Amino acid sequence: MLTPEQVKEMIAAVAQCQHIEVEGDGHHFFAKIVSADFEGKARLARHRLIKDGLADKIASNELHALSISVAATPQEWADKHS
Repeated sequence: MLTPEQVKEMIAAVAQCQHIEVEGDGHHFFAKIVSADFEGKARLARHRLIKDGLADKIASNELHALSISVAATPQEWADKHS
């Protein structure tokens, strides 16, 4: 069973992230991701970037469910949290 820290490491291997928060119960995970790689991308493309990078983990059911609640650029994150 995966830990939130392991999922965080998987996400960090897919995109250059300035901030990642992951919560979960070992089966279902919820992530907040801040990455400059999201610049110029629509919301769906941001999610796809992460999910495509984790496709092998998802297909093998090693990572059962990942919900991305936030996929923000560093500026968007700063604007929201200042």
